[in-house]
Amino acid sequence: MTTTEEQEEEREVLLSIYDGDDCFKALDEKTYQYKIGDAGDNKSFLLEISWGEDYPSSCPKISLDAFFNNHISQHIKDNIISRIGKEAEQWLDSAMTFTLFEFAKENAEEFMSAQEEASPIDTEGEKDEKEDVVQSTQQTAKPKEKKEQLTKAQKRKLADRTNYKGERPRGWDWVDVIKHLSKTGPSKPDS
Repeated sequence: MTTTEEQEEEREVLLSIYDGDDCFKALDEKTYQYKIGDAGDNKSFLLEISWGEDYPSSCPKISLDAFFNNHISQHIKDNIISRIGKEAEQWLDSAMTFTLFEFAKENAEEFMSAQEEASPIDTEGEKDEKEDVVQSTQQTAKPKEKKEQLTKAQKRKLADRTNYKGERPRGWDWVDVIKHLSKTGPSKPDS
């Protein structure tokens, strides 16, 4: 069997195995990708395997250069590629793409153990600054006072008594002297 026939047979097998699997993607007849882990997870990665002209007699090209993997440090990428490359050497002269994807899935936790839990954009200094800001705002924040809820009638009455600034007119609490005296009557002289 020629290498072309072996590649065609493996392609058909891969497409039938991963039919309906959202993590698998065939980019062309010789390049396949598999997403390992959840999309939002910081420890997920996209493994790409490309066949050369003499595959499976030689190892395929293993790559983690996809944009999806920008959050992974180069050291971790190199480690994953070398480990999968060693596994590929064991399977020379046989169909190995499925085996390599499964090997990566089984060892994903170990591969990504050195990956930080935090966001890849954050650096140590930025994390410390953010934590300080959060702590200082929590300490200086005053508890919010509950405002009294007024009914529409209460609001209307309040608006009628105040001006456009919400202030009462000058002298609203003054006592009307004449009115007051009329109620109390004239003062009686001391005899």
